[in-house]
Amino acid sequence: MEIFHRQQRDCPVFTKWLQLTAGNRPFRQITDIPFLPVSFFKTHRVVHTGHLVHTIFESSSTSGSGISQHLVYDTELYHKSYSRGFELVYGPAGNYRLLCLLPGYMDREHSSLVYMCRGLVQRGMPGSGLFSRANSDFLEALKDSEATATPTLLLGVTHALLSLAEQWQGPILKHTLIMETGGMKGHGPERVRAEIHEILCTKLGVNHIHSEYGMTELLSQAYSKGNGIFRSPPWMQVLIQDATDPGTWLPAGKTGRICVVDLANVYSCSFIATDDLGKLHPNGSFEVLGRLDFSDVRGCNLMMG
Repeated sequence: MEIFHRQQRDCPVFTKWLQLTAGNRPFRQITDIPFLPVSFFKTHRVVHTGHLVHTIFESSSTSGSGISQHLVYDTELYHKSYSRGFELVYGPAGNYRLLCLLPGYMDREHSSLVYMCRGLVQRGMPGSGLFSRANSDFLEALKDSEATATPTLLLGVTHALLSLAEQWQGPILKHTLIMETGGMKGHGPERVRAEIHEILCTKLGVNHIHSEYGMTELLSQAYSKGNGIFRSPPWMQVLIQDATDPGTWLPAGKTGRICVVDLANVYSCSFIATDDLGKLHPNGSFEVLGRLDFSDVRGCNLMMG
């Protein structure tokens, strides 16, 4: 609530949004707050007054509806957030050979996903790297990981992982975790997560597919170690809002709009109403079940399920 009151005062876009939606209503707890629609990052500068912008993260757009821009004042804060969030789930990046398969992202200067992966790769085991396609260098690195029993994390956008699975001629991946971090991006039809995971498990010989939930407008990520169940770091909290009544918050088990409190967004807005549908579990974990009807398809973890 301390961060909220600071952003209520210092972030002009959020200030105006609160005035228009809440008037003079008091804000005593998180559920009193009208969360800022994520679409505002496409149309407004969501940043605190008086802070210099050091980096701009931009989303991709496959629908022609425009891109989101996250104006970042402190990239070191993002570095701390993604590093610590990863370590809480997987331990130090140095415990893995990190192979990041990111076609369509590598040539984008302002991709927050590439920024994160580059930072993790720099601390990964020898042989870690970022790849724009599953070329011979990538395939040899993956085969070497299996031949040498090197603990490996293969992180890739979904369509690239599906393409890899179809062409893979190597051994069953006994020493590799596979993490999907994006949708189809126009490369074929969107598929349900269970179907995608079944294909990857069958073709590559793994038991579970891991997932990352993040987006340009957030500086934190949630991770799933299987079955599409995501867990957030302590500074990131997911709430579920009634998709037709923004003033109503839903209990565990009910499907609605995913709203995220991301305290790493301290210099922009920490209270974001996404365009994703999902549901909470009683232990605070959550699932991503699809998109709101009015939303354009994006590149993060948005398969319908």
